[in-house]
Amino acid sequence: MSLTMITDSFKRGIAAGVVAGLAYGLFLALVGNPLVGHLEHAAHDHAGHGHTPGVIPELMTGAVSVGSGVLWGILLGAAFGVAYYLFEPSLPGDGSTKACVLAGAGFLTVSGVPWLALPPVTPGAEQVLAVDVRLAIYGAMMALGAAICALSITLYGRTRSERGPFAAVGIAATPFVLCVIPIALTPTAALESSGMLALAFRWLVVLGQIALWAILAGVYARLDRRAGGTAPSLDDLDDDLTAGV
Repeated sequence: MSLTMITDSFKRGIAAGVVAGLAYGLFLALVGNPLVGHLEHAAHDHAGHGHTPGVIPELMTGAVSVGSGVLWGILLGAAFGVAYYLFEPSLPGDGSTKACVLAGAGFLTVSGVPWLALPPVTPGAEQVLAVDVRLAIYGAMMALGAAICALSITLYGRTRSERGPFAAVGIAATPFVLCVIPIALTPTAALESSGMLALAFRWLVVLGQIALWAILAGVYARLDRRAGGTAPSLDDLDDDLTAGV
């Protein structure tokens, strides 16, 4: 029975990942790639080299972005489905709240906390740290993010009944102070300008990932409710997409 349940959750995660990945891929193709192209064009102009991309390369870039977005969504969705099955009893709230909490923890673990030490780098920026060093730092920050999220959820669960939800949220937020230590010890990873375009690029990356996790959680929660503990069918997914349109 447990194997069937984890398989069902895994399938729901895959289905939700497809929807979230498509949305994220379109976001990259329509918003992210034009901004990256503008930044690259500005970098070439600054260096004194002309650069005018053709129509076909732009179409190929857009297609690759959509495809990579779908693959990224499927990967996250599969991990989300398994994690939801394993940790659902310990997540606060019920239904959609549990999915949102898990999605928040996933974002902080995979992206949010690591970006505090290694923020998204704009195209053309000069990397200071070697690749292996950056990977080691990123992996360590992911482990830290996972530990902080687990501790935060545990503290909330233990203090909510005694001190109320608002006090429990404040107590649950205290582990995130640990993020200050590695941030202070991590050297600057890249040399880049601090202009508005660079700032816009960073926020674009951050908001794109937040939206990806939010869509993933929302679609998964809806499929979970409709499935009633069974694997989602393609008809259910088609109905969700049709309702969204």
